[in-house]
Amino acid sequence: MTIVITLPGFHAGEAERIAQFLQSGEIGLVHLRKPGSSEEQMEELVSRIPQELYGRLVVHDHFGLAVRYGLYGVHLNSRNPSSPSGWTGSVSRSCHSIGEVAECKARYDYVSLSPIFDSISKKDYKAAFSREELLMAKDRGIIDSKVMALGGVTFDRLSEVRALGFGGGMILGDAWKDGQG
Repeated sequence: MTIVITLPGFHAGEAERIAQFLQSGEIGLVHLRKPGSSEEQMEELVSRIPQELYGRLVVHDHFGLAVRYGLYGVHLNSRNPSSPSGWTGSVSRSCHSIGEVAECKARYDYVSLSPIFDSISKKDYKAAFSREELLMAKDRGIIDSKVMALGGVTFDRLSEVRALGFGGGMILGDAWKDGQG
């Protein structure tokens, strides 16, 4: 699966671009990641995305929106470590070590592991794992279809990500590199 993550700020034409990603047939999900945003700002963005695409949106904050709009999922992180009470949709989680993936992946629909490559969008966020470490984790069954690669993942690197055993890649910088928001 290929997942696009939004840029942290809000941009003109962003809702339309999200819809284009999802309607392209190449992107499975879009993660709406806007740290520091208000619930009203996030709701404004969600409301501008066509309703038929709500089932392919995941929020990192303001989980009440996932419930209210019937979104696909919530993504847990250090800011939001638990899903809303009674939530029955998808739950994913960020991981930053192979050990954390091994410990957590059974509890979630999918997890992300980062950084796999040097980041495009975060300066000085360098790859944390060697190719050999990733292949060993694949051989041990830690990296599998429930683990998504994050960090420096580009559309051109998706075949490499899959060869390393990941179920797909999460793309941020490469998805927005042309400046369209």
